[in-house]
Amino acid sequence: MDIRIPFNRATFVGRELEYVGQAVAAGHISGDGAYTRRCHELLRDLTGARDALLTTSCTHALEMAALLLELGPGDEVIVPSFSFVSCANPFVLRGARPVFADVREDTLNVDHTQLPSLITSRTRAVLVLHYAGVAAEMDAILETCGAAGVDVVEDNAHGFLGTYRGRPLGSFGRFASLSFHETKNLTCGEGGALLLNRDDDVARAEVLREKGTDRSRFFRGLVDRYRWVDVGSSYLPSDMLAAILFAQLEQRDAVQARRRELWDRYRDGLATWAASSGVGLPHVPPECEHPAHLFYLVMPTGASRDRLLESLRQAGILAVFHYLPLHLSPMGARFGGREGQCPVTERVSERLLRLPLYHAMTPGEQDEVIQRVVAFAP
Repeated sequence: MDIRIPFNRATFVGRELEYVGQAVAAGHISGDGAYTRRCHELLRDLTGARDALLTTSCTHALEMAALLLELGPGDEVIVPSFSFVSCANPFVLRGARPVFADVREDTLNVDHTQLPSLITSRTRAVLVLHYAGVAAEMDAILETCGAAGVDVVEDNAHGFLGTYRGRPLGSFGRFASLSFHETKNLTCGEGGALLLNRDDDVARAEVLREKGTDRSRFFRGLVDRYRWVDVGSSYLPSDMLAAILFAQLEQRDAVQARRRELWDRYRDGLATWAASSGVGLPHVPPECEHPAHLFYLVMPTGASRDRLLESLRQAGILAVFHYLPLHLSPMGARFGGREGQCPVTERVSERLLRLPLYHAMTPGEQDEVIQRVVAFAP
């Protein structure tokens, strides 16, 4: 069956090709060129971070956070089980043990009421994913973690340009990661960023990102040669990717307005059907401003979810499921994950599907998706 309406379609929205050409003409296409610096400056302005560093992926941004936390064997990091593997892998790579938390039924964010019972003397950090770009309960999370002396790391892959009580997502934790993958609102194909919210992390983060060398200080003329001074890896994206990203960032208001229009049309067009069919729609608390990253349905049963996915596919429409519970994965079992440990995650995972949503989606395409969904009887 040919797919006529994809789940996602990356779209050039501004001067991407022009800027890539400028990067090539300037002769600096490796990392930390002119467009990388422009992106850093703009990301700092948009998020209020002490510093922002582009990385090759959101995963690599979290790997840098794990290095900056100096994690090792015996340490624990609490992560929501309803999340991507990148929420756990960076900490596992340092020898730490992931401790799986369940999510709230309404927002699908980490259930902050569980944190006091999960935090132990071995807990070093809590990873908070802002699912679908809707903020987690940051006031309560910060209060609990602050009292326990535990750092907060935000996985803000979904929530860039979202806010919680008027404050940008990504500005709450000690660190935050961003994603500019092809599926995100703003993209350079593959890419991410690490936001640093404490001054004392900035200098070391530059070193870790540059293979453990003080190369960045060398290029600023602060040292006469650069040396190996710490652990690290190569986390710099090409300046050509930064050029694409900068063009997208310039068009952020137009992109966000269009995505919000599409998100609102889904909500309005599906509300009556969902209420009468026992289907859950995204919940956005009043204190949250979300970036319209994705629109999902939580079907009454796993069987009805699978039937709707197939029905849409037969019509040439690609909808997709989302995260499988980390605690029930083969790797999760190695860290003590067991059935029944995170019941909300287990129920939601088998019943949730995501509808197509992308910048270039036409009203006709979206109307067809809505019509096909409301014609479905769960």
